Amino acid sequence: MDIVITGYGKMGKVIEGVLRKRGHNLSKTIDSEKELAVMNSSDAVCIDFTTPDAFKANYKMLADKFGSVVVGTTGWDDIETVVTEYFKEKNTNLVYATNFSLGVNIYFEAVDLISGLIAEHADYDPYIIELHHKEKLDIPSGTAISIKKIIDKNLINKETDISSVRSGFIKGIHETGFESEYDKISIRHEAYTREGFALGAVIAAEWIAETGGVWKFNELLKSKLIKK
Repeated sequence: MDIVITGYGKMGKVIEGVLRKRGHNLSKTIDSEKELAVMNSSDAVCIDFTTPDAFKANYKMLADKFGSVVVGTTGWDDIETVVTEYFKEKNTNLVYATNFSLGVNIYFEAVDLISGLIAEHADYDPYIIELHHKEKLDIPSGTAISIKKIIDKNLINKETDISSVRSGFIKGIHETGFESEYDKISIRHEAYTREGFALGAVIAAEWIAETGGVWKFNELLKSKLIKK
């Protein structure tokens, strides 16, 4: 499978390593809007790890120029509906996520289950704590926002607070807690390396090329696991 990476920073380089391990061809890396503008590769899958501003400026070109796109860039949830509708209009495959770690997407399912059970049976107050390295731009993290959306869907009468920490070289830690008068339930995910995020993005590229359509990664993952 031919892959193009837009945003050849730290994550892009890790993705390149995973691609080679899995036998895929990295045909090009793109680091500027000018390079993207002259690109045309409808048979390739593009993996995008740029910045929120760059993605918002360039998502139409991505949809116009590639057959499938995997978006790991976060911070554009305010235009999510506009983006997904444009990809559908252009008949371009899309899979996107606030976090492509397989472990985090399993974590999402666990939070959904726990908060759903709590909604039916007990009075718990939810909270989210997320910690990342000092260079991470978005606060709170896209992953924390996704967790909050899951909880808010189930606990409609509760407010979910998010606490964010930016320090050092933390790859990514998310803790979700549910506290009552009597006890606390907590679930925690910690990323050790960027390779886990990269692996999930490459797996998403493999799946979207064969499945087609417009998907959130956790929904695509769930559909694959259910089939198995």
